[in-house]
Amino acid sequence: MPQYKLWQQLAEALDLPELAPDLLRQALSHPSYVREAGRSPHESNQRLEFLGDAILDAVVAQELYRRFPEMAEGWLTRAKAATVRTANLAKVARALDLGKYLLLGHGEEKSGGRSKTSVLADALEAVLGAIYLSAGWPAACRFVLTHLLDAINKVEGRTLQDAKTSLQELCQASTQSTPEYVTVSSTGPPHAPVFEVEVRFDQRVIGQGKGRSKQEAEQAAADAALAAKEQWLSGLTAN
Repeated sequence: MPQYKLWQQLAEALDLPELAPDLLRQALSHPSYVREAGRSPHESNQRLEFLGDAILDAVVAQELYRRFPEMAEGWLTRAKAATVRTANLAKVARALDLGKYLLLGHGEEKSGGRSKTSVLADALEAVLGAIYLSAGWPAACRFVLTHLLDAINKVEGRTLQDAKTSLQELCQASTQSTPEYVTVSSTGPPHAPVFEVEVRFDQRVIGQGKGRSKQEAEQAAADAALAAKEQWLSGLTAN
């Protein structure tokens, strides 16, 4: 099937016929694909992912603020983090079958990129960025609230704790040790840096995350580790 037909098919599946095909294609272009094609890095989905991440935070924050008028800022912050966690975004991406439409480099394809939690979550945020640029704020809000409604509903009445605390408790319960967070890169201008952090445990990298601060990146890395705990925790318990 020609690529433009694929983008049209996906736009129709999302019930967003106004979604610009060029933006949708970019939203699904993994950096590995752009790199192997010899194109400029800005043609990957990372810029749209950055935009979509900010829009996602704003929509969810607005909905939580409206829905829970008596909750304090700390609870709202944890509720937002619980809603937009990587595992939830990847779950939505799988329900929309985004993996089918991803443009991946050969290495990423062979390593199972179409089903990777982090790749799918990034693609979903990039698609949200494309929706915002194509159809505006109302369409972006509808998309988020439609597909993350269950996640928002689940935070009601819960005593929430942040991902780092949850990961630390999980690790200590298994080995009495704690995870280590390592900043591996810092990119972007001084006024708007993007940090990338790895969380390591038992001499293994168990999660990676990005954020506009080191704390945000560490939370994202912890969230990724929690989402993939079946992959690394079984190795610990087997030792």
